[in-house]
Amino acid sequence: MSGTDTIVAADVVITSPGRNFVTLKITTAEGLVGWGDATLNGRELAVASYLRDHVAPLLIGRDPARIEDTWQYLYRGAYWRRGPVTMTSVGAVDLALWDIKGKATGQPVYQLLGGAVRDRILCYTHASGWDVPRLLDAVDAQRERGFRAVRAQSGVPGLGTVYGVSENAPAHEQTPGHKPASGHEQPDGRGPGPHGPGPQEEIWDTDAYLRHAPEMLAAVREHVGPELKLLHDVHHRLTPGEAARLGKALEAVNLFWLEDVTPAENQEVLRHVRRHTTVPLAIGEVFNTVWECQTLITEQLIDFVRTCVTHAGGISHLRRIAALAELWQVRLGPHGPSDISPVALGASLHVGLSTPNFAIQEYMGYEPVVHEVFRHAWSYEDGHLHPGDEPGLGIEVDEALAARFPYEPAYLPVARRRDGSITDW
Repeated sequence: MSGTDTIVAADVVITSPGRNFVTLKITTAEGLVGWGDATLNGRELAVASYLRDHVAPLLIGRDPARIEDTWQYLYRGAYWRRGPVTMTSVGAVDLALWDIKGKATGQPVYQLLGGAVRDRILCYTHASGWDVPRLLDAVDAQRERGFRAVRAQSGVPGLGTVYGVSENAPAHEQTPGHKPASGHEQPDGRGPGPHGPGPQEEIWDTDAYLRHAPEMLAAVREHVGPELKLLHDVHHRLTPGEAARLGKALEAVNLFWLEDVTPAENQEVLRHVRRHTTVPLAIGEVFNTVWECQTLITEQLIDFVRTCVTHAGGISHLRRIAALAELWQVRLGPHGPSDISPVALGASLHVGLSTPNFAIQEYMGYEPVVHEVFRHAWSYEDGHLHPGDEPGLGIEVDEALAARFPYEPAYLPVARRRDGSITDW
């Protein structure tokens, strides 16, 4: 990359090979192409419009080597800051520029970030079952695939669907936003809800969940023994008091982490939870900047921060979050289910391989066709991931194949309490 190279095009690619993905393609005058993930599950077209209508015109003519300057320009130069749509857009640009930087220098991005601090990255996957026996079967299946860390979720007696876990859906389809090949009803928002087209609506009962979750997770621990790293996601459904009760009840289960116990926009509420339980807490997948994580990190109210490389403004900003967290002995465990594309997963792995306090990466895997659309150097083996050693992020997108899968409207479900009032998803 010469000092005179400039960005000549910034194009948005929308494709839906099983689920919707938004990808940014940046091209330079010297013919280098960088790829960035801009997927925001359930709000994909908002990010696509933000990129096309507001960001792409600002990139033309800029020096692609000036990654930090471009980040500052897009974040600080705009009056309206932060938020998931803005930060996902900024993150897509940042990933694409790091990809170009790596290709220009002939180095994988992790080498540009200081080189590897570990040989491979521990990852966890999901195991879901409507009842405990089916959950145990799902956990065993993931252990047979080599996973040493598993997030366990189950249905709740008396409820019909619990954040993606459905009594009738096969385990491999129990992820919101997934398009079922069988055509049966699936909690992904495709199809009418009770009030017409839009998200499916689930019924939630906190008391039923609090009765069931400790018994369910204790059964999993008894089944797998002490060595498997066991995780569980609460999906923001509890008050601070309820979260503290659950944490105390789960201390004997020896969880690797308990995720999103309560909405954390008001970060001070985690003080109450922390005072009453020693269970490790993980929060932050819906956070978009270091400022949203600041109190949780500096007061050590959490043990793991879960900000996603795409939704938190890219590699450049995730490294700031990691640096702050390292000072307070908080580790990274970034969000990374199948609703971020292989581009974002690859970027997260480059950060993970080069970041001392990176603990674990979420990895659900993708349908085979997704791997064909997004050809990647990263790989999975024996419970671990590696970003690969190809220049840049190690990702190339088959645009012709991507064009065969047009966008399909999809929403995450909505949850209501038994009295009909909305609760947190």
